[in-house]
Amino acid sequence: MNGKAVANILGKVLLAEAALLLFPLAAAAYFREPVLPFLGPILLLLLLGGALAALKPASPQLYAREGFVCVGLSWVLMSAFGALPFVFSGDIPRYTDALFETVSGFTTTGASILNDPERLGRGCMFWRLFTHWIGGMGVLVFIAAILPVSGDHYIHIMRAEVPGPTVSKLVPRIRKTARILYLIYFGLTLLECLLLLLGRMSFYEALLHSFATAGTGGFSTRAESIGAFHSAYIEMVIAVFMLLFGCNFNLFYLILLGQGAAAARSEELRVYLGVIAVSVVLIAADIAGRCGGALSALRYSFFQVMTVLSTTGFSTCDFDAWPEFSRWILVLLMFIGGCAGSTGGGMKVSRIIILMKSYFAELKRMIHPTQVKRIWFEHRPVGDQTVMSVQVFFFVYLLAAGLGVLALTPDGKDLSTNLTASIACISNVGPGLSLVGPTGNYAFFSVPSKLVLCFEMLLGRLEIFPMLFLLTPSVWKKR
Repeated sequence: MNGKAVANILGKVLLAEAALLLFPLAAAAYFREPVLPFLGPILLLLLLGGALAALKPASPQLYAREGFVCVGLSWVLMSAFGALPFVFSGDIPRYTDALFETVSGFTTTGASILNDPERLGRGCMFWRLFTHWIGGMGVLVFIAAILPVSGDHYIHIMRAEVPGPTVSKLVPRIRKTARILYLIYFGLTLLECLLLLLGRMSFYEALLHSFATAGTGGFSTRAESIGAFHSAYIEMVIAVFMLLFGCNFNLFYLILLGQGAAAARSEELRVYLGVIAVSVVLIAADIAGRCGGALSALRYSFFQVMTVLSTTGFSTCDFDAWPEFSRWILVLLMFIGGCAGSTGGGMKVSRIIILMKSYFAELKRMIHPTQVKRIWFEHRPVGDQTVMSVQVFFFVYLLAAGLGVLALTPDGKDLSTNLTASIACISNVGPGLSLVGPTGNYAFFSVPSKLVLCFEMLLGRLEIFPMLFLLTPSVWKKR
């Protein structure tokens, strides 16, 4: 373990968080609110981050082990310090609750312990939704974009932080790849903000909801979420951008290069759009009698399918009151999630495709034992190692969700609440069913249960293994 190299990167992460806290501090100052709740954490981050960043490793090289450890520890530390403004301001006085809200923000989950978010100060509200934007693309990708990094060894950090079964560079230099990703991210966020302004949202709310949509997070400035605006235009703008942010960002890069036809041939994109279309039609047909007609049913169905499949977590209605068929379609969509290389959570569409193809390939092998059947994805063969990693991920994902349900049972809540809370947190969706539905929240859980759910949110955002690495003793050995 290259301890000094890890410490150096952690120091840069903490310094970056200190810089990012200047934005909510400016918002608090603009709205004439106290700035001390932000100055205190900024000073702590500068002191600790500066001390760690000053450590100069003998070798700057980073390998897979260091990459996983850097990512896991970075997200834990960011969440721990990011909770302090809520506590110092008194908006969320209990540190455990503040930590839950912050972890939910950074992991872009959107699960909340707040009954009335409107009571938050403007500075803390800005920070709460800004954490979605920070966490959506990943703070380490951000650091790679703005700071010189050590050659291609930084790819191990991107592989640990960027969601999907595989991560590739868009261009030969990893720093340029990170910059391209962030430019696309920033551009789409700005475009959504402008379109929401046309819908007569205030600039403050348009910007914050753009942050939440970009990160597929789901926090809102209103207790009733997007439904509070009573605007079909705003709903459709946000729904379309949830769809876009659930797509692989590599496709946007191809479009910018004028290779739109190549992007359209993406197998994952076609399946993603197919899942959306089928789910919208099925749910709309199921709820048409409750929503005042086909068009209204399609409107609510499309929005809720997008908010769940992209794992954003906004709501325009209480979908927990929908028929069982529609409710459990949404639970299934929680598992699937967005595309690889997107800001969405869940299993990822690419993994589902590979899993299904490996399943059918095994069936064919059983019928024709001598036949060699290769699995193809995105017009190229998939290696056996990738197929195995997807299968292992699927097993560990389900195991973690199941253990999460078991860990929540001491609180005495019903199975629907515990099951969907665990799935919603590990899939980074936010709202589930029953007590954690779109009209509920997570405030009633005990402190141990909230910590379990925090761990699940981090597991889901970092795709399991970086967090498990931190709990593996052999990882910390020098050799």
